Amino acid sequence: MSLRFLLLAPIVLVGCGPSRTPAAPPAGVRIVEPADGATVTLPFTIRLEATGVRVVPADGQRTPGEGHHHLFFDVAPTSGESVIPKTNEIVHLGSGASEFKVETLAPGPHRIIAVMANGAHIPLTDVAPDTVNVTVAP
Repeated sequence: MSLRFLLLAPIVLVGCGPSRTPAAPPAGVRIVEPADGATVTLPFTIRLEATGVRVVPADGQRTPGEGHHHLFFDVAPTSGESVIPKTNEIVHLGSGASEFKVETLAPGPHRIIAVMANGAHIPLTDVAPDTVNVTVAP
């Protein structure tokens, strides 16, 4: 075996390994504003962004990879295959909006959870939710 073969063999073997294509980022929703721990004054705007899922208006359909935002104020998110109800504590952004202006919220601490749901208002379990805690100034 030649010395040249012994020197080149490791280089060739490294190039023969499995290809490493970057993994797609996990799907999730993120509350961009306000920041976690922020003190806010009314009115304030919640800004959202989504990764790995397309934000579209609610259309009653369960289209894979598509959904719209919901905001849960001081309540736990709806779980599993349950339709997200319409209550005073849950805001449906069924128009496909990624912003919501909060005009009424009692002074004090509040937890806001953003959840993505399909067109039939059922949470997308493969899209990670996001949570921020804010304090509304008196």
